[in-house]
Amino acid sequence: MPSAAEDSNRRMLRARDEMDRRYAEPLDVPGLARIAHVSEAHFIRTFRATFGETPHRYLQRRRVERAMFLLRTTDRSVTDICMDVGFSSLGTFSRVFRDVVGEPPSAYRRRGALPPVPSCFAMAWLRPSSFGEAPER
Repeated sequence: MPSAAEDSNRRMLRARDEMDRRYAEPLDVPGLARIAHVSEAHFIRTFRATFGETPHRYLQRRRVERAMFLLRTTDRSVTDICMDVGFSSLGTFSRVFRDVVGEPPSAYRRRGALPPVPSCFAMAWLRPSSFGEAPER
């Protein structure tokens, strides 16, 4: 029989997996808490204790990670990418992107195309380590 901690972790993973699958869609804490079968307040506290960041911050970072990939692999506009990854405001997208990556989307795009390596390595290398800390490069 699983322990209470294992059960809690499984519930949080279920909600995080849903966030990963539907990152570009409007997601809210009440819906995610229902997926985890806990109250909204308990969901926020437990998610943060489990993953080290709030659900909102995790979702923003996930969206920025996807935007980073699209900025360097497509020629689509920053505005189109902003909307496609789930932001509804270009200003918010630019501010959050700069907070996570350390530079604005347009400057990040100027770095050029991603190197020809397996995508799993490129994505791991590009993944921001934590919200608010710019990666060292």
